[in-house]
Amino acid sequence: MKLGTEDVEHIALLARLGVSRDDLERFSEQLSNILENFEILQGVDTTGVPPTSHPVALTNVLREDEVAPSLPPADILANAPREEEGCFRVRFVLE
Repeated sequence: MKLGTEDVEHIALLARLGVSRDDLERFSEQLSNILENFEILQGVDTTGVPPTSHPVALTNVLREDEVAPSLPPADILANAPREEEGCFRVRFVLE
């Protein structure tokens, strides 16, 4: 599919992109090449090929939750710039 400069100008307008005259010519050629490649891909026989979202099967690697001893609150708050009632005190950042 061959795109003209008018088509590229319309696409740029829809995308709210400022495109110069020189860029219109270059983008017209580049976008036309991309569309030609998609036309070639549409001709490939994909019967029997299941649709996939990723080329490699993905699995989550999770570990079992294990109860472990925690640090004492005094040790955790030892380097806190400010502490209040056993919690970190931070500056108010919302108005």
